[in-house]
Amino acid sequence: MKNYSLSPPSFQEYIFSWWTQHRRDLPWRKTHDPYKILVSEMMLQQTQVQRVIPKYFDFIRKYPDIESLAQSKTSDIIIAWKGLGYNRRAVYLKRSAEKIHTQYNGVFPENEKDLKSLPGVGDYTARAVLVFAYKWDIGLVDTNIRKIITQYFFKGSKQKESVIRDFADTLVPRGKSWEWHQALMDYGALELGKNSIRIKTHDTKLSTVPFKETNRFLRGKILDLLRVTSISRMEVIQYCQKNYGKTDESINNALKGMIRDNLIESSHGRLRLPAQ
Repeated sequence: MKNYSLSPPSFQEYIFSWWTQHRRDLPWRKTHDPYKILVSEMMLQQTQVQRVIPKYFDFIRKYPDIESLAQSKTSDIIIAWKGLGYNRRAVYLKRSAEKIHTQYNGVFPENEKDLKSLPGVGDYTARAVLVFAYKWDIGLVDTNIRKIITQYFFKGSKQKESVIRDFADTLVPRGKSWEWHQALMDYGALELGKNSIRIKTHDTKLSTVPFKETNRFLRGKILDLLRVTSISRMEVIQYCQKNYGKTDESINNALKGMIRDNLIESSHGRLRLPAQ
């Protein structure tokens, strides 16, 4: 049975001891290049590690640096992103590369404020770049790390985000932020569910809508069509009605959102991936 009353130093010792036997060999851990760290972090958002690994290798091979990504076509980036889902991340990554290339003269930002000004980069991703590229001694809080801290230090009782974030900062061993967070993430991925304390919340039960009924599923299918060729709006509507039983309203809402998110373009009744 795990000890949920460890002091922070004892907890650090416990995590590092566990990590010596269970650390994962992941490709983005072999670099401190902030560009490659950003690519990996964008890919890993809500996507399983094993799905990301081959896509990461392919992407870095095609776009090895900020300049090559900034000067690429958005349509090519969306095509390269196939299989990862949440395709807005591809557009965010492309726009971030453009901003770094033009506004920062190709030099990657080294502070949280400038990193958070990049499209699609929030608190966690900005801090991940600072920790994994620049080894800043600051805390990272993703879903698993939040659960770990809640279990070990708050007896499974849900806390405000600010409380968890501040506590995460105090847990970081000085000079070992990179190793600490890699160890925590491996622990969260491999060990967290074993004998864990249930987190006490008052949240309502989440909806269990089948994935095929979601807007995200429909957007993905439309994007798969447009990765191959441009197509008329009417053809898209007919295809989605015939193959997925979708209504005009749901299809048009999906298309409207995809245009707003710069995933597709509409011109003279035809839809295509963005040219730039």
